[in-house]
Amino acid sequence: MTAMQAALAGFSLSLSLIVAIGAQNAFLLRQGLKREHVLPLVLTCAASDALLIAAGVAGFSGLAEALPWAIPVFRWAGAVFLIAYGAKSFYAAWKGGEHLDAANGGGSSLAKAMLTLLAITWLNPHVYLDTVMLLGSISTGYAPHEVAFGIGGAVASFAFFAALGFGARLLAPVFARPVAWRVLDLGIGLVMWAIALGLMLGA
Repeated sequence: MTAMQAALAGFSLSLSLIVAIGAQNAFLLRQGLKREHVLPLVLTCAASDALLIAAGVAGFSGLAEALPWAIPVFRWAGAVFLIAYGAKSFYAAWKGGEHLDAANGGGSSLAKAMLTLLAITWLNPHVYLDTVMLLGSISTGYAPHEVAFGIGGAVASFAFFAALGFGARLLAPVFARPVAWRVLDLGIGLVMWAIALGLMLGA
């Protein structure tokens, strides 16, 4: 087993975990379509994943066993937040009237967008279960190249989030129509509530 093989394994596994559409990806996709604060949001997503992967590789997964109450707390806090955010998306879909105008710089502030993203990311217990627990435990199978495994996972996160955030603009012609935004907001709301339901059922 070489360090390169471990890095490739970390890259492929991390990519498989984050490629599925979820709350974080849906939010970044929406911001990418609006071309609002894409770079700092992409970097925040990637940095958050890198920190979680590093924690898992370093053995942070053992903390969940030492503090069994932590996961349920994050689970319910995340569910409440996702229900509220989903309701906001449903309201936007019902209200309508939004369209894509690249020349119009008006929109949410960077601080508001960052706070929303951080809440979506760090209040999601699946992030800890998948990124910290799963990747952390699997990395032990690539000893003594656990660090290379973690680096591969972090690179996958950055590559995916950059492609999602900056690649979203390719869909700009579609989202020049207000109805496309209503469909997107409806889909985001459904994703948020589906995740919230899963969190509550698993509590």
